[in-house]
Amino acid sequence: MKQLNTSVETMKTLICASNPTHYISKCSPWRPKFPALYPRTAEKLNYPLSTIKPHANAKGFSSRPSNVESDVTGKKPPSKGKNNGDDELPQVVLNRIIGRILFSVGVPMGLGLALLYVFGMLKERQIWDVPIWIPFFTTFLTFGTSTLGIAFGTLSTSLDAEREGSFLGLNEVQKNWVEMWQDEDSS
Repeated sequence: MKQLNTSVETMKTLICASNPTHYISKCSPWRPKFPALYPRTAEKLNYPLSTIKPHANAKGFSSRPSNVESDVTGKKPPSKGKNNGDDELPQVVLNRIIGRILFSVGVPMGLGLALLYVFGMLKERQIWDVPIWIPFFTTFLTFGTSTLGIAFGTLSTSLDAEREGSFLGLNEVQKNWVEMWQDEDSS
C-alpha cells in the first residue's frame, strides 16, 4: 500500500511540475519525414509579434482589398481607382439576393418540416406505419436542397439593378457562374 501511495505522490509531482514540457532532440523513428519540434520565441522570428494583424476578408465583401504588406508595415497600399477595384452592389440587388436566398432555402426546409409532421401524424393515428427510411430520405433530400438554395439564390440573381431577371433565374445562373470563375482565374 505504501508503494501505491508513493507512486501516486510521484505522479502528482510530475503533473504539477513547473516545467513539464519536454523537447525532442531528434526525429522520431516512426515519422522520419517530420523535423523535431523546437520552441519558437519572439527573438527567433524575423518580425515582432505586435505587428501581426488578422486580415480575413472574403472576396467581394470588403470595401478595400486585403494586403498583408500594408497590415504589417502600416502603410496604405496604392489606390487603383475610385474604389480599389471592388465593385459594390447596389442595395436593390442586395435585397433581391436576400429575397431569393430566403425563398430558395425556406421553401425546401418548410416542405421537409411539413413532411415530418405529416409522417408523424400518420403514424400517431395509426393510418400508415411509415418505414423509418422514408422520413430519413425526405429529410436528407429537402434539407440538402435547402442548403444548396443558398448558392442557387445568390447565383440566380440578376446583378443589374435595372433588370429584375426571370422567376427561376436559370439564365442568370449560367451568366453568373461563368463570370464567377472568370474573376477567380484573373486574380
